[in-house]
Amino acid sequence: MAKKESKELAKPKQAKAPSTFVDAEKWFQDMLGLPLSLPVFTGLKFATTEALNPSVDIFVEKNDVVVRAELPGVNKEDIEITLTGHTVSIAGEKKKNEKVEKKDYYRWESSYGSFVRTFTLPAEVQTDKAETQFKDGILEIRIPKTAEAIKKEKKLKIE
Repeated sequence: MAKKESKELAKPKQAKAPSTFVDAEKWFQDMLGLPLSLPVFTGLKFATTEALNPSVDIFVEKNDVVVRAELPGVNKEDIEITLTGHTVSIAGEKKKNEKVEKKDYYRWESSYGSFVRTFTLPAEVQTDKAETQFKDGILEIRIPKTAEAIKKEKKLKIE
């Protein structure tokens, strides 16, 4: 007697969630036919999220908490900093300087608009002693830690 060959039904492939930004961008492009980095419509303005969310570094140097933000194209008059004992908020606006005719442009990546970034600080700080500096599109906020925050700091020995 001939042995019966069993046939399994073909199992549909399950869509898996993108694991990296590159996968997410490819998935977005496959689904909508548009790259993820395409400008997103925000109200009456077009802006990429990267351009309106400035890069920020926060670190401790000696007894100060330092917040450094990249704000190219933003005037210091258009920046607002709000500081509490535990958080810092940086808000600003990159304004369009002139009217530009787009007909001769080959690529348009400049963006304009408002942003707000809020961060929890790594230590309690003395808000009344904060100092700021804005030079070459880099905002630096230097805030001394409180005496209690300095006392709580303890270096551990690895055994």
